[in-house]
Amino acid sequence: MKITRLSTYRVAPRWMFLKIETDEGLVGWGEPVVEGRARTVEAAVAELGEALIGQDPARINDHWQTLYRGGFYRGGAVFMSAIAGIDQALWDLKGKALGVPVYQLLGGLVRDRMKTYCWVGGDRPADIVAQIRQRLELGFDTFKLNACEELGMLDGSRAIDAAVARVAEIRSAFGDSIEFGLDFHGRVAWPMAKQLIRELEPYRPLFVEEPVLAEQAEYYPRLAAQTAIPLAAGERMYSRFEFKHVLHAGGLAIVQPDLSHAGGITECMKIASMAEAYDVALAPHCPLGPIALAACLHVDFVSWNAVLQEQSIGIHYNADGELLDYVLNKDAFELERGSLKPFTRPGLGVEIDEALVIERSREAADWRNPLWRHRDGSVAEW
Repeated sequence: MKITRLSTYRVAPRWMFLKIETDEGLVGWGEPVVEGRARTVEAAVAELGEALIGQDPARINDHWQTLYRGGFYRGGAVFMSAIAGIDQALWDLKGKALGVPVYQLLGGLVRDRMKTYCWVGGDRPADIVAQIRQRLELGFDTFKLNACEELGMLDGSRAIDAAVARVAEIRSAFGDSIEFGLDFHGRVAWPMAKQLIRELEPYRPLFVEEPVLAEQAEYYPRLAAQTAIPLAAGERMYSRFEFKHVLHAGGLAIVQPDLSHAGGITECMKIASMAEAYDVALAPHCPLGPIALAACLHVDFVSWNAVLQEQSIGIHYNADGELLDYVLNKDAFELERGSLKPFTRPGLGVEIDEALVIERSREAADWRNPLWRHRDGSVAEW
């Protein structure tokens, strides 16, 4: 079997799908994208894909190393996201060629269901209690929300009080019948992170995500030393080499590699194993589409330290397209008490509605994240 073509499709709300075709008619699907920079990743996929034409798709490890090491410059959001989508599609092809789900090729199941959580509250957290009540009716009992809006490097007590009051409202409304994580989203700098985490501790959030940006990872151990709240990070780390330094330094209780950003299934399996060696949990980042989620789940189902899976049903980015819009076998994503079961179809287990993908790709708008500014006019972290 030989690879004959790679085709990309940018679709709403902010996703990009990749189809790899072969001379024997089998196709594999992946989801390479950097949200807000889809065209940039699309160009990277086209350039990297040149090395795959005429090659045997089964040689996934060799293709991964070729794409990663063969161009001298490596790493970063764009290159690793392009490799990630290609890698997902190659695993999809391999599973289909052998007639088994990808998790079987990775050693088989370590669990029978995977716990998921959903987003509430939007970019500027609001209406959280009402949204949690709605999601409870769908069977979810675990949630994530942004902890704050813009926060200055040195901000006042009102900003801290507003964030804490929001969390206190959740505990007052639901007690311990639900769990929730708080995403600082890189909006909180080191001088304020210490304060905010300390004030939030009585409400026992399940975790605090990106307490500071990954480029300030030297503060993770210092923050962890002052709190009992588990700290999570990793969506803006792109290879095992970045995770290596963070795991060695300590401080994180949960790593969150993104299967569409951190080199795909091949690389994230290695990151998951590294984390397990440090007694650190795995909770892959995934606010994206169905292929990305499927790739995450295959890693979850073979990783003993996987504890939670993010998914994008009802997320605030999905106004123009929902997770299952492009999926024909929607039953594969049927939730049971907030958990998903292993896929039964070969490959990634997702049957993509190709006709709809092509149709919507013709008119897909370019998604951009908002640009926020502080009151003094300086750029704020979104």
